[in-house]
Amino acid sequence: MVQKLKGFRVFPDRYGFFPYVFLIYLAMPAFYVAIAQGWKRIIGIGLLLLFLITYRQLYNSFDKKSYTYWLVIQVFVILILAILFNLYNIFLGFFTAHFIGWYKSKRTFFSALGMFAIVIISPLIVQRETLELQDLYYYGIFILIMFISPFGIRSMSTRMELEKKLDEANEQIKELVKRDERMRIARDLHDHLGHTLSLITLKSQLVHKLINKDTEKAKLETKEIERTSRSALKQVRELVSDMRAITVAEELIESEILLQAAGVSYQFTGDSKLEDVPLLTQNILSMCLKEGVTNVVKHSQAKNCVVQLVKRDGEIELSVLDDGKGLDETNVDGNGLKGINERLRLIDGFMKIISHKGTKLFITIPIIVKEKKAGVGS
Repeated sequence: MVQKLKGFRVFPDRYGFFPYVFLIYLAMPAFYVAIAQGWKRIIGIGLLLLFLITYRQLYNSFDKKSYTYWLVIQVFVILILAILFNLYNIFLGFFTAHFIGWYKSKRTFFSALGMFAIVIISPLIVQRETLELQDLYYYGIFILIMFISPFGIRSMSTRMELEKKLDEANEQIKELVKRDERMRIARDLHDHLGHTLSLITLKSQLVHKLINKDTEKAKLETKEIERTSRSALKQVRELVSDMRAITVAEELIESEILLQAAGVSYQFTGDSKLEDVPLLTQNILSMCLKEGVTNVVKHSQAKNCVVQLVKRDGEIELSVLDDGKGLDETNVDGNGLKGINERLRLIDGFMKIISHKGTKLFITIPIIVKEKKAGVGS
């Protein structure tokens, strides 16, 4: 519970301080509520609190259904505040107009904009008898801006989404290029060293036969074996000089490809770069991730898989969560889990498994300051 509260955020960090700045526009509605009397003031306070809740939830809703739910509530709060308190409260609609612009589907966007237009114009119709012509011009100009602004927000949001996808695609291309380079090096190791190692094997067999028959010739052959092995060692060093261990970012790409091929929906949260984490740690973490995702594909019968990577002070937590049939408690050490445990023990890590409405695999690895320093030069 304490950990959940510690991770609580009013607004997602990626939006910065802007969601907080926009709250100053609630000052005027709050004033109109404050000057009301009796039950009307109580209702007004409740409506403003409900508006604040919808404002936060719209920033934190990640599925279309809940997003629309909170948007509808916000629009009707504005409608009640504009009719019961002051007509100026329709300008709270700029908040809603901003959120309407986030809809990706054109059909949903225009449907929400149509509903929004009806609700915003309704208070003007209700109070038409109290309005003069200059009032209609005044409200009309701002309402027109309010209706146009979602198009600008939507255009900007679409561009940002495309830029994000382009960045992700470029990152994937970079990681795949690195993977192809390692595969090329592996092929070179096999092709170039195969003949040399075969030669060493044949000469070793020859020495074994000559050692009792012709000692001098056997000695010459051992020197030849030494020379050949040194040449092979030099080739290995040249080939693997640029080769490095697989990183978590690279394994995440492989995991996504594997899950999608198996028809399992994939979602990742967290930062995959881990630039200051030693390659040994990343390599072991990558192997554990590979084993965990392979289990999801082979054994879970899941439809969705979520991979989470959280880096805290002193530790990294990797989670592989699925909504499958759960883990067979009689085979806890099976399905590669024993191998994960053995790898984690090498770096003082540990794992935890929860089998409830699917399987939740939690892997925690400590990051020690000394290890970080050692990893810089590795």
